[in-house]
Amino acid sequence: MIEAPRQQPPLLSLRGIHKRFPGVHALKGAQLEVGPGEVHALVGENGAGKSTLMHILAGVCQSDEGTIDFNGQFNVAIASERAAQQLGIAIVFQERSLFGTLSVAENIFAARQPVRGLGRIDRRKLFASTQALLKHVGLEHVRPQTALNDLSPAQQQMVEIAKALSLNARLMIFDEPTAALTDTETRALFRVIGQLRQAGVGVIYISHRLEEIFEIADRVTVLKDGEWQGTFAVSETNPDQLVSRMVGRELSLHQRHTDVVSEGQSVLFEVIGLNDAESFRGTRPYLQDIHLKVRDGEIVVLAGLAGAGRTELALSLFGARLRASGEIRIRGNAVVIRSPAAAIAAGIGYASEDRKEAGLFLDMTVAQNVVAAKLREFGSWWLDDRRGRSVAEDFRRRLRIATPGVSQAVRLLSGGNQQKVVLSKWLLVNPKVLIVDEPTRGIDVGAKSEVHRLLREVAGKGTAVIVISSDLPEVLSVADRIIVMREGQIAGELNGAAATEEAVMRLASINLKE
Repeated sequence: MIEAPRQQPPLLSLRGIHKRFPGVHALKGAQLEVGPGEVHALVGENGAGKSTLMHILAGVCQSDEGTIDFNGQFNVAIASERAAQQLGIAIVFQERSLFGTLSVAENIFAARQPVRGLGRIDRRKLFASTQALLKHVGLEHVRPQTALNDLSPAQQQMVEIAKALSLNARLMIFDEPTAALTDTETRALFRVIGQLRQAGVGVIYISHRLEEIFEIADRVTVLKDGEWQGTFAVSETNPDQLVSRMVGRELSLHQRHTDVVSEGQSVLFEVIGLNDAESFRGTRPYLQDIHLKVRDGEIVVLAGLAGAGRTELALSLFGARLRASGEIRIRGNAVVIRSPAAAIAAGIGYASEDRKEAGLFLDMTVAQNVVAAKLREFGSWWLDDRRGRSVAEDFRRRLRIATPGVSQAVRLLSGGNQQKVVLSKWLLVNPKVLIVDEPTRGIDVGAKSEVHRLLREVAGKGTAVIVISSDLPEVLSVADRIIVMREGQIAGELNGAAATEEAVMRLASINLKE
């Protein structure tokens, strides 16, 4: 790796940054320095203060103490997002800030459209500029006029990146940019970052995927509980050392699940001949002839590439997607599931991959979210708030949810702690079958280890657990069995204890039937 030149003065210098929110001291003297043409990674557990520090840089909020020097200007004040953009700072947020009903072009140049006489929008220039940016991020096949809602989540994330590039910034901030991207799109992003480095643009890169840090970054800064833990040349550290500084304890990143379930154990959950009611590329059912068994206390992981049909299968099993045919059995008995309510009544729980959109009520409290799937037990005419808080407090202690109290709004929690609230809800329901879609997407290694422990705890009580994951180390870590999907079909099955990443990828990417 070519180190960024260090003779030049820093492009950015943050010193002694403090930020307080009600009940939380989010940043405690944080510091960060980025040189021109440097890719500087920022790592830490969820709640370490990474996003808060970036929000201060981007003008979303202001620090209580500390100084910011940028591009030769000392002690600059960044009072708003527009002020940050005028300084030359652009951010790709972890949570997309786009409008689904607007076109791609309108999203990229929102409030900045090129105009001609009488203030009319110059659409020819708008579409040409948009097309050039889309080509830059590998979306040359997408038309500027396309509505954002017509794009996949990964494509929407690339549009977010194109929007940031359109600002021609001196400093680019990427906050978990690859969480929703495929490998192909991730490669495209890395090429863009390489071009920014060559152009002398400073890059701050936040990611929980440590392998990305060691691939593209020059230096890395670690935050823990809002405090600076050190800055290191990537070439002089390793993942274990970073994890130890992030979480304050030794942690095995890829600890394999060894409690393999015996084939002699009874089948709790079975799917027979499931076919989808929706089509795949307009030619055939998306899901075809799905046969699936999960035993008591077994963790089965559905692996595969983006678009393989794993989430579609989960939604079908949970009654949120129509099926054309097929049978679902629990303990050998056929059950009719045509809605999520029927699925819950049958003993099936589903934690969505998008916890903010489909898993949580963000403006409600931790306690209200925990009891949401079992409201009838907390009162028929009105909710027993005291009992609900008591139950939620028990889960807060058991799952080590970092929050000042269970009356805190869920939107104020970090991603890892939000995921623990989602799992608390289903632990309270105590389903026979629990389906968890991308359980650790966007959360740090410490919280990831906690979630894995919780999944094993759930399985240890006899629940049949189905996990959907695109993280291969996670697949190998938690699975008793791995079922690989490809284009809406089951491509093959692997024993979790003996599987390798190569074996999973071979089934996921090669049509062995051809």
